[in-house]
Amino acid sequence: MSIVDKVMAAVTPPESDEERRAARAMAQSAAAPGGWLSMVLEHHRHIEAAFGAVRMAESASARQAAQKKLAVILTGHSNAEEAVLYPALANADEKTHATKAYTEQAAAKMQMGLLETLPPMTQEYLDKLEHIRGAVAHHVYEEESEWFIELTQKVPAAEQMRLAARYREEFTRYVGNEVYNEQVRIQDADGRETPGSRPAAAP
Repeated sequence: MSIVDKVMAAVTPPESDEERRAARAMAQSAAAPGGWLSMVLEHHRHIEAAFGAVRMAESASARQAAQKKLAVILTGHSNAEEAVLYPALANADEKTHATKAYTEQAAAKMQMGLLETLPPMTQEYLDKLEHIRGAVAHHVYEEESEWFIELTQKVPAAEQMRLAARYREEFTRYVGNEVYNEQVRIQDADGRETPGSRPAAAP
């Protein structure tokens, strides 16, 4: 286990599952239908499911395929946040949060790259995957419990609409609607696709 892995394992995620559920519920209540925060929350759920799919894969080829799908949605989501939402945070006098957000996502991207170098059916691979998942879970908690709540409160309605359009544009620029529609689906208890889980077409 590398020093970076040990640090990630030791410090993330410090919050409990109950705290994460409460943050998700609070963020959901602040999210306008079709708005940028609604899209972000949908992507967070997809990312969580994608991590699970990688871990549950039963062969090397299946795990590598699941890892590629995880990397696509995780990178597309990160790129959209970094191009649109974190600058908006900085512009709303939340430069400290914006800088921390960039740093955390850069670390996750680096670790995802290193994950590709490990034999997929080894414990070392699973350990690194779990460390990345934990770091991403903590990052998501920070966004949903504080950073993005602040952004919904500080940004006027017209700017909220612009952020939604730009976030969707940057996400689909990397992922593409057709590729996204092949990604893991978030399903409800009845096995039906959650309404709105597909992004709207890019303008």
